[in-house]
Amino acid sequence: MATVEPHVMNTTEPNQETMYRVVINHEEQYSIWPVGRECPTGWREIGPTGSKAKCLDYIQEVWTDMRPRSLRSSLRAPKE
Repeated sequence: MATVEPHVMNTTEPNQETMYRVVINHEEQYSIWPVGRECPTGWREIGPTGSKAKCLDYIQEVWTDMRPRSLRSSLRAPKE
């Protein structure tokens, strides 16, 4: 008979008091990153810093086209 492992809570998940910042990459894709940690390579700060909810609300408001920038550009390019 198989045994079932008990559910272990993920203790590496940041707590609700963690402050975040909105970041964007060269493809104009948004994400959030914890304040106090170095911004990942290829990403830069843009927009607000605050709670996870505040940052995600901002992203939802401004990121209306989730296609990468390169794809959007290629679709706008004139056909030969």
